[in-house]
Amino acid sequence: MLTELRYERNRIVAHFKDGNLLKGYTQDFIPQRETFTVASAYERESVSEVNTVDLKALFFVKTFKGNNDYVERKTFDDFDAFGLRGLKIKIKFFDGEIIRGMSFDYSKHYRGFFLIPVDPKSNNEMIYVVSSSLVDIAVGTEADK
Repeated sequence: MLTELRYERNRIVAHFKDGNLLKGYTQDFIPQRETFTVASAYERESVSEVNTVDLKALFFVKTFKGNNDYVERKTFDDFDAFGLRGLKIKIKFFDGEIIRGMSFDYSKHYRGFFLIPVDPKSNNEMIYVVSSSLVDIAVGTEADK
């Protein structure tokens, strides 16, 4: 999955720690690098360099609009656990947002990790979570609470 991120044009919404958002496309995001570029979704020639440390999280999305009518399910109890793969994780960001999902690469020693949201119908296909943006993290059975 990570090799796909290097070569495909990924639709992303960058959530910054200061509350700003940047919607666009990237094809050079690599977690180990400090910066990557984003081509604006709305301004054809606009390309921004993003410093990963400034991010809260990087959301890889299906659409930029999302579906305002869809109520995303956010707990593991809402799904058949048989289909879930990876480590169960519940994260809480500094701004109070809570997300549950599965991770194959979480480590408390990494600057960040990928999270697959628990709801497969979510507009978010995958999220790169910047660890310094978290105030709490629960793994395994603790993530159910």
